[in-house]
Amino acid sequence: MRSPSRFDPPALPCRRAFALGLACGALLSLAGAAAAHGEQAQPAAAASPLVLEALEVEPAQPGTDTLCRLRVRLRNGGDRDASALGFDVRINGTELAVYRNQLFMQQIPAGATETVALYNFWTTETLRPAPADGKLRLEVALREAQWFAIGDEEGVEVWRPLEPVAGLPVRVERTLELARAAEPR
Repeated sequence: MRSPSRFDPPALPCRRAFALGLACGALLSLAGAAAAHGEQAQPAAAASPLVLEALEVEPAQPGTDTLCRLRVRLRNGGDRDASALGFDVRINGTELAVYRNQLFMQQIPAGATETVALYNFWTTETLRPAPADGKLRLEVALREAQWFAIGDEEGVEVWRPLEPVAGLPVRVERTLELARAAEPR
């Protein structure tokens, strides 16, 4: 076995790493050139046919330790019915874990706008105290949904899942002012 000299080519892993570095550099150069000419390196995502039009909260100006009703108005601009709606809800940046593994099987007909009742929530909880600025920031995202073919077969309603709805997630936000507690007399 001969000893390696300084003129021997590098070992195979080094060659691969070198080639990978060259390829990454070339891609970055192309992306930079495209950006300099006003071109986008990646195509923009298509807008979703499902739109969250409104975030409804009752009462409109809750106090601390108040149970609130939460609903969203969802418009289906597609040509098929949608359902299997997966939401993410955040209050002042804190995710409400109850939505992680929950799908709402409400039918949203093609071309229709429907109100979807989500879970009620408390304005304050043990791990989510009242905000110092008195503002409750709500964010609801529709993270997933499915198209369905819904029909009637011999008097039985049949739901056939098709493909996932593209262009998600879509979001709606709303900020509420918490009502001040009554001052003692």
